[in-house]
Amino acid sequence: MSTYKEKLSILSEMISFARVGNTIKDEEYIFLSSVAQQLGVDEETFDTLFNEEVEHIVPKSEAERILQFHRLVLLMNVDNKQDLIEISRIHNIGLGMGLPPSAIEQVLSIMHKYPNKIVPPKVLIDIFRAHYN
Repeated sequence: MSTYKEKLSILSEMISFARVGNTIKDEEYIFLSSVAQQLGVDEETFDTLFNEEVEHIVPKSEAERILQFHRLVLLMNVDNKQDLIEISRIHNIGLGMGLPPSAIEQVLSIMHKYPNKIVPPKVLIDIFRAHYN
């Protein structure tokens, strides 16, 4: 599991991604707050991340990077809207984490086939597994 600094980095990256439109919608805040709770980050610390920079740490394991990419896809779709800026940004984040470009593109294209654009975790894992073989 991630260290506390890594957890703060995960949340900070997600907050930055949510700010693409310069505002964070209520649905996004609620989603981010639930991720913070799952990571064991208290509400006060979570709220400070909206105003403070933290060190960016790329998750070490492949599984953690895929999980973070999945969180970002869920965050992007929480308001049922995506724009080209968000899609381009999430693509670049995935590349920055060292994920295979073709797997990123496949996830971003198949998400439209699922209700609320939520790619099931097994499907996501199978996509990345296929690209590593």
